Amino acid sequence: MLEIIKYIILGIIQGITEIFPISSSGHLVIFSHLLGLNLEHLSIFLMITNTGSFLALVIFFRQDLKQLLVGTYRFVIKREQNFKQDFEYVLKLLVAIIPLGIAAFFFKNHLPDDLLTIGFALIITAGLLFYIYKIRDIQWKKELSWKNALVIGAFQMFAFVPGISRSGMALSGGLSQKIELKKIVKFSFLAYIFISIPVMIVGFYNAYHASESIHIVGYSLAFMMSFIFSFFTIHVLYHFIKVKNLLYFSLYCLLIGGLSIVLYFL
Repeated sequence: MLEIIKYIILGIIQGITEIFPISSSGHLVIFSHLLGLNLEHLSIFLMITNTGSFLALVIFFRQDLKQLLVGTYRFVIKREQNFKQDFEYVLKLLVAIIPLGIAAFFFKNHLPDDLLTIGFALIITAGLLFYIYKIRDIQWKKELSWKNALVIGAFQMFAFVPGISRSGMALSGGLSQKIELKKIVKFSFLAYIFISIPVMIVGFYNAYHASESIHIVGYSLAFMMSFIFSFFTIHVLYHFIKVKNLLYFSLYCLLIGGLSIVLYFL
């Protein structure tokens, strides 16, 4: 029973930290260590809980996704020029996620995911968020250009490093380009939805072929918690976040990164 509670806690942590710019993968490593839970299949656990977050975001952004998919279909197949903007937005999302996909493919399995690495990565995330907080008093742009999408992609490329927040990198990249906060939040999570599809396919394949057994009940409850808390957290983030509040995320990443480094040496 105690072990199941630990999985529930990790599912809640995943649901919250996947949405906030504070690195879900880093938090799962830190808190699995604190809880004394040995996740032999961390990649599988991440895939299952990420699926919960993915479904929550699909539901939250369902109208935007429907518009983009229908618009892309009507522009590409039916040649209706009125929907060109939707098609171009989808292409911009691809431009933003392809660098991360390439970097993860070549380097992800060659990086350590120990507490020391995660600690320093979280401190880097804290620094980027603090930089965005410092430049908050600028004139924001209304539209997201191809160049902006490419810069966001360049920032997100480093999110394959454990402890580097993907959403934090997307926000940093977009806000450094003076894109309005809510526009970059939407763009960031739509990009997450797109890149999650191939990641989940690979993850389910790996889970099916895993040689050791996994805790079915624990993983299932973690999935449910991840879905529920992701759905709640995206409502909070999307409707209430302001650029000045990134200071609090920065300070938190600094503290949790320092904790991770201390735990490593202990």
